[in-house]
Amino acid sequence: MNRRPFVTLSVTLAVVASLVGCATPRATTPVQVKVLAINDFHGNLKPPLGGIRIRDPQNPAKTVDVPAGGAEYLATAVHEAAAKNPNHIFVAAGDLVGASPLLSALFHDEPTIEAMGLMGLEASAVGNHEFDHGITELQRQQHGGCAADGCKGPKPFAGAAYQYLAASTIDTRSGKTIFPPYYVKRFQGIPVAFIGLTLKDTPGIVMPTGVAGLEFRDEARTVNALVPELQRQGIAAIVVLIHEGGMPAGDYNECPGISGPIVGIVGRLDKAIHVVISGHTHRAYNCRIDGRLVTSADKYGTLFTEIDLTLDPVSGDVSEARADNVIVRSDRYARDAAQTQLIAAYEKLAAPLAERVVGRLAAELSRDESPAGEMPLGQVLADAQLAVTQAAADGGAQIALMNPGGVRAALAPHADGTVRYQDLFTVQPFYNNLVTLTLSGEQLRQVLEQQWSNQPKPRILQVSKGFGYRWDASRPVGPRVLAASRLFDGAPVLPGARYRVTVNGFLAAGGDGFGVFKDGTERRTGMMDIDAFEVWFKQHAVVTPAAQARIERVN
Repeated sequence: MNRRPFVTLSVTLAVVASLVGCATPRATTPVQVKVLAINDFHGNLKPPLGGIRIRDPQNPAKTVDVPAGGAEYLATAVHEAAAKNPNHIFVAAGDLVGASPLLSALFHDEPTIEAMGLMGLEASAVGNHEFDHGITELQRQQHGGCAADGCKGPKPFAGAAYQYLAASTIDTRSGKTIFPPYYVKRFQGIPVAFIGLTLKDTPGIVMPTGVAGLEFRDEARTVNALVPELQRQGIAAIVVLIHEGGMPAGDYNECPGISGPIVGIVGRLDKAIHVVISGHTHRAYNCRIDGRLVTSADKYGTLFTEIDLTLDPVSGDVSEARADNVIVRSDRYARDAAQTQLIAAYEKLAAPLAERVVGRLAAELSRDESPAGEMPLGQVLADAQLAVTQAAADGGAQIALMNPGGVRAALAPHADGTVRYQDLFTVQPFYNNLVTLTLSGEQLRQVLEQQWSNQPKPRILQVSKGFGYRWDASRPVGPRVLAASRLFDGAPVLPGARYRVTVNGFLAAGGDGFGVFKDGTERRTGMMDIDAFEVWFKQHAVVTPAAQARIERVN
């Protein structure tokens, strides 16, 4: 297999050194710099269904959905913010692509990469979803050229106009980073470095083929090793772009009770780091952690973070940093003409598939979780996967389980009640094969317990009809599922009995920490998950949401 050569660290440092050595007169007074940041755009060129959910300004006890996001409005918002200060940079913290709606995914996310270039994006950390199709495809997205199945866009794909950064991701054959570890930009003669990192747990949350031959190193240790190197080059101001995040309890511009991996990572960073731009958890926050500014801008372009830095003219370090998360409201910002033109060109090519009617839906299928962790839409997906695999002559499925992270958006009917192929794809964009495998009742118990074991937050699998259980939140991780409550077709699940279980290929490979699935036997690979969803819709005259309590939470 032919692969593009990796950018070597020595070349990277030579480029950075030349940038730092430029004979730009250095400021003699404090320099104000504006850093604009996004994360987890995931190819949402059009505004996502529901926009962003925030606290209701009229009633803090409630929440409201604000229409927001989409490349047209985000571009205008970023350009307006950049115009406030000639000393600006637009950066991202990963997952710009991957798990994308059909309009972007159908063209290997080239529309999104082009859209980001039009917005003026300069650098982005590599997120875990950038590895969905492997390093060769990611290198192509950086450098340009046709995908393996040919050129599909309206014009030749030139590659990303911005630089991907991957300080902690190593090609095990060469021992070098797959992309430059950092990007340096000077503001009135003062250099600022942006270090880009992918979360170290990436191998556990993507298909193994996507990260073959790669090593993902500890985030904090990677940053700390680079600090002296940057300081030797006269760079004191350092910003971290990291595709890892936290879970706050407050609203989009607050930070009460934040938890999650980002807290521990920030606490271990060298004190030279004053600003951390994060992502991955699809949450918005504006924090101070261990004395540093830590931000995240929700997901899908519904927010951007406007960070104002003050650089000391003598030390070149950050003397002050403050941030504001700004909602990209579609009723506040105008559409950017260049983005509109780009989207229209791709929509014309995508229309025959995207607009295909697949069924009818009586009301929205939500992905909001119950206290037990169930989603109405998650139940439907599990039922659809069971329906298309239970009649197999060589051992049909009895149970289907769906990972919650694979349910990417709610599903709502159009004004005429129809559902189109692009709507299904937005819900389930990964295009995974379904795999039916055999688990013992004991293995099935272990799978359920892995919903809490070594997880950043509970990952409650969505279950098909006929299967259910109760779990106790007050019990320790390991025996949370109440043994007598595990039922299949009304009968207890027996430890030694054999059960045929359908999951997607990601789970079958042990994704999201569900390693027990790798031990499943008698594997049978079936149709693609999105095709199963379409078949299921076509089998129903009108789909009517009717969520059932298949999983119950105690305490």
